[in-house]
Amino acid sequence: MPKTSPRTLTVTLGAQQRVVDERLASGTYASASEIVRAGLRALEREEAVLNETLRRMVQEALDDPQPPVPMEEVFERLERKHLERHGKME
Repeated sequence: MPKTSPRTLTVTLGAQQRVVDERLASGTYASASEIVRAGLRALEREEAVLNETLRRMVQEALDDPQPPVPMEEVFERLERKHLERHGKME
């Protein structure tokens, strides 16, 4: 990833300000900037895991030897289930 020059960013945290204050008070982090950077790194890791999981699930579905179910049949099944549970279609 290319290096960029530091930039100042103002963020309104609302209720999450308490989390920042707690981390600073505990000494876990030296600044709010460190906390935000750590949070962004965690978000990147979480998104990478989610993306890999979704890719794997899509590939598993594509590799599934069972024949595909036509869309019309899927919707008919869903409508029947809805009727069984709720008694009417909306």
